[in-house]
Amino acid sequence: MVQDVKFEDIKIGDKASMSKTVTEYDVYTFAGLTGDFNPVHVNTEFAKTTMFKERIAHGMLSAGFISAVLGTALPGMNTIYLAQELVFKAPVKIGDTVTATVEVLEKIEGKNRVILKTTVTNQDGVVVVDGKATVMKK
Repeated sequence: MVQDVKFEDIKIGDKASMSKTVTEYDVYTFAGLTGDFNPVHVNTEFAKTTMFKERIAHGMLSAGFISAVLGTALPGMNTIYLAQELVFKAPVKIGDTVTATVEVLEKIEGKNRVILKTTVTNQDGVVVVDGKATVMKK
């Protein structure tokens, strides 16, 4: 269900998250949608020769889960993504369950803008993506 949090009801420290297990289907679909067929994502034999030793999900797939939280939970409906800083800290493997979390750091009154800490962790609590987003709440 998509939430519709009003700008005036958003408070510093508010948090929202979502979890998803990354499947082979997700990785192949993302590759097909974006055209990113880097073999570390789609070729098992090639991936064995890399530092990861197995296929990994696209970093932007994991980052996309942040967008899902922003658009459906906090701030929710009518959120306009303005900026996103990302640092990819660890790989996401097929079968990992990742949790994207956003936390309100700052509100910019008069512009209806919100600055949020954005984090994606895996099932072991390892941060795989860290960053900060700026959004506008219409």
